[in-house]
Amino acid sequence: MAPKQKQKKKSSRGKKSPKPILAASEDMEPVNMESMGHPEIYPLVLTTKTQEIFNCRIDEDVTDEQPYKLINKEDIFEDLRNRAAVSDFHPVKKIVQEYPGNELLLVYDKDFKYGLNFYLIGTEEGKENYLNPPEVPEEQEVYKEHIPEDVYVYEPPVSKPWVSLGSEKEIEEESVMESTKQITYMISQKRSEFGAPVKFSDQNASSVKDAYIECTAYPDKNFTLKQLEKEVGMQAIPQIKDISTQTEWTYPKNATTQYYPREFSEEEKETLKQSKPLVDFLNNASISVEIALQQNEIMNTFIDDWKHLAEEEGTFGDKTDTHLKEYQSFTDLHSPTEKMITCVSWHPTIYGLIAVSVAVRLSFEDRVYFSGKLLLQPSLILFWSFSDPIHPQLMLESPDDIFCFKFCPSDPNIIAGGCINGQIVLWDITAHADRIENIKAGSSRSTKATLKPMFLLEPESNKEAMYIRHCAVSSIESGHKKVITDIHWLSETFEINRMGSVFENRSGICCQLVTCSADCTICFWDIRPQKPLTPQTTEKKKEESIEIPFDVPSTFLHLDLSWKPLSKIRLSKGETSLDHCPTRISLNEDRLLYKTEDKTLTQSKTVKAGERNPYHNLESGMANLLKPIDDFCTKFFVGTEDGEVIYTDWKMEKDPETGRLMPKKPVSIHTIHDGTVHTVQRSPFYNDIILTVGGWNVAIWKEGVTTGPLFQSCCAPKMYTSGHWSLTRPGVFYIGREDGYIDIWDLLEKTHEPAQSQNICISMITYIKPWIFSAKQQFIAIADYYGTLHILEIPWTLSRPSTNEMTSVNHYFEREVKHLEYVEQRKNIREQEKKEMELEMEKKKIKTYQKSKEQMEAELKMDYESYLELEKTVLINLGLLKVTEKGPYLDVV
Repeated sequence: MAPKQKQKKKSSRGKKSPKPILAASEDMEPVNMESMGHPEIYPLVLTTKTQEIFNCRIDEDVTDEQPYKLINKEDIFEDLRNRAAVSDFHPVKKIVQEYPGNELLLVYDKDFKYGLNFYLIGTEEGKENYLNPPEVPEEQEVYKEHIPEDVYVYEPPVSKPWVSLGSEKEIEEESVMESTKQITYMISQKRSEFGAPVKFSDQNASSVKDAYIECTAYPDKNFTLKQLEKEVGMQAIPQIKDISTQTEWTYPKNATTQYYPREFSEEEKETLKQSKPLVDFLNNASISVEIALQQNEIMNTFIDDWKHLAEEEGTFGDKTDTHLKEYQSFTDLHSPTEKMITCVSWHPTIYGLIAVSVAVRLSFEDRVYFSGKLLLQPSLILFWSFSDPIHPQLMLESPDDIFCFKFCPSDPNIIAGGCINGQIVLWDITAHADRIENIKAGSSRSTKATLKPMFLLEPESNKEAMYIRHCAVSSIESGHKKVITDIHWLSETFEINRMGSVFENRSGICCQLVTCSADCTICFWDIRPQKPLTPQTTEKKKEESIEIPFDVPSTFLHLDLSWKPLSKIRLSKGETSLDHCPTRISLNEDRLLYKTEDKTLTQSKTVKAGERNPYHNLESGMANLLKPIDDFCTKFFVGTEDGEVIYTDWKMEKDPETGRLMPKKPVSIHTIHDGTVHTVQRSPFYNDIILTVGGWNVAIWKEGVTTGPLFQSCCAPKMYTSGHWSLTRPGVFYIGREDGYIDIWDLLEKTHEPAQSQNICISMITYIKPWIFSAKQQFIAIADYYGTLHILEIPWTLSRPSTNEMTSVNHYFEREVKHLEYVEQRKNIREQEKKEMELEMEKKKIKTYQKSKEQMEAELKMDYESYLELEKTVLINLGLLKVTEKGPYLDVV
């Protein structure tokens, strides 16, 4: 304690202004040893000069035998008057003045017990206790005589009052307290895997692909460290002031000068032209001058770059605004049961019209329990319009809840959907197309349609919600057995057969579908009538024509309840009897561009003129020969229920043993997601870039790269439930979470975390679907678990791409591909090095074994020779062997 106080005292004296500090030192209280239980002791530092003045020189006047000295009080006062603040007794001046006696006791502190070489006793009582210590009782003296000096004598502690020095605050700050919520894990298993045989085997984690995942460090905003202490150095310096002056010229005076130019003579010019320094300078400078002249010719140096950096201002919102703005919301208020939105799709040609499918919010057990009541309630697809946020424009009926649906790219009036019971449903809303058109165009239909504001689009009073029955339903026995999780129309440019081979489309319209289901199958469907095996009689045809309901179009009557898949693929898990359960698929021709509006209008005009709709005459073109398409990519991506991303082929091949058609072995399987894959979507800008969303992370893949994903996010705080690429920015995509937040990722801004997160609702986001209205306005539809559809306007910063954004994002993907190739090369190199090291170790073992064998033979030989020598000496000592010049010989008796 004393040294620290001394340091504080020195630091207070070490500053530059002496007068204030001297005054402060006179008022300063002298430092005593009260903290050590001796308030009467005051440590001092006596210099050699002071020791000579007061005759207290160390090892001469004060020794170990007599370590104290009595100093007269007047002598101290005289020293203070002579040397003032320089005197060593100046710190205890106040103690000396208040001392009642004439002589003060100064003690030599040889062991620096109190921190300095001397200390002064400031009370008469302390002086007497030091000079005449109290007598120890005889019993204690006798006891002390018998106790050796080296033996420790226990002294009981003396209770003292508690003095807080701040330790309890340090203990509280250093204590560990729980600040985060505990994580709860739910582990479940599919019913189909119960009782399955399990076979365990040892494997090297580094030699098997995807056996381990590298957890790289990243800054986490959820965990921050609070700075409690900071060391700062300060130094007092005089103030500095910069002053400048300028002399004023008060007497201006006009002055002119004239001079002649200084020129070289002819001889000097010739000499200069032939000089080597000038020639070297011209040779060195000519290249730079030529480059500068070329740059001036190529680029305009006088252009204003700041003006070209500015973008066009024609937007609805502010450029600095980065948040999604609520534009509209739709909720089915007439539904008696609580429903959730399972799928969302904007109408391809009618602006401001959006279709959503709803399903009852029940678990499998509750759905079975209430199955009787659910049969009485219709399963619908609702068509909402911006003009009427309360009443749906159309309601498409289905036999069971729809979990996915798609508009036909060739004709938006044809809709296909997948039910929870595994059936596929087809609708034809051509007869009701006029009802859902909310576009008010001018005199000419060729003018571009514009979306009117909500207050200008008033719904007609006579319009009521119209229920539309389905045209056809697939066969229950031949189709899927469980819920259909995804559905896609194949492009109108090709068609496939039962073997999966690709041919040119004979009909010229989209006629085939692909679906995936939770029953571990992927099916391809054809809506065209198949050739019957046996010819039907005219009586059966008449009976079928009579059974057609009046409100159902006969477009797909030939498929109703008899529609079977063209081919079926089952993704097997290899050696086990289990199969992969697909949830989402993405084909190579997913990026389909719908018909332009002019083409749709002309198509509607031809229909009105009397021509038949192509879907009403599907038999046409079936007689044409199939023309195969070479070099067509038949591989596609599949996301599974277990979080796997599979890249496989839809072509079938015959099993050489059984002769059955079997799907090909998957090209690659990666388990990246730690939950069900909810989104597998190709980028609208790069056909070979795929986004997958599932579990707690996001991944981006490149078709053709089988070593792994180009991008994989870290685990999110909440589970991801849906995702979608931006339609105008290549590096932006939207991800929905189970807590109602939407994460907006921008790969050009951040790749380790979302660029921003925004709360949309209080329940789980089930589907995301953006839509481009115009170059200045974009919307995004976000559906939640409580059945509400939120329409939000995308801000300018998220809809307008930056300069060369597509090129920058493409460079980013190329860098990631090179990084994966480098990692794969390093992995192969490490495996080769490991094999070489193992071979070297085996060779060393063989060499060591051979060397030890030779050593053992040499040791045995040496032992045998030593044995012979011992035998010889023994025989000589016994006299049985005599040694002569010729050598030893045996004496036989």
